Amino acid sequence: QVQLVESGGGLVQAGDSLRLSCAASGRTFSTYAMGWFRQASGKEREFVVAISWNGGSTYYADSVKGRFTISRDNAKNMVYLQMNGLKPEDTAVYYCAADVIYRSPLSDLARDYRYWGQGAQVTVNS
Repeated sequence: QVQLVESGGGLVQAGDSLRLSCAASGRTFSTYAMGWFRQASGKEREFVVAISWNGGSTYYADSVKGRFTISRDNAKNMVYLQMNGLKPEDTAVYYCAADVIYRSPLSDLARDYRYWGQGAQVTVNS
């Protein structure tokens, strides 16, 4: 059983930056691959990025590559999403999620992630 809590969402202008944080419970956090997904109003949940258990591998959706950066600090049970050059189409609820199964390559499928946070709203104005 793992609890995940996102923070750092908000309202920004196009071109601005924002950093999301995800705090995880449990001593097994450092063994999980972590991912970020997002869901815009009226649309299906989509993959954003994933990171391996030790941070050695990352996998970015094409839509965010070069703008977003995922990182983690296992000593603090934290994962982060640095978002630069935000666009209106980035507006969504952002979810962090934990994949408890080792996979190589990292998964971009929501069904592979066992635990989910409650979501953080990110709104980007034109």
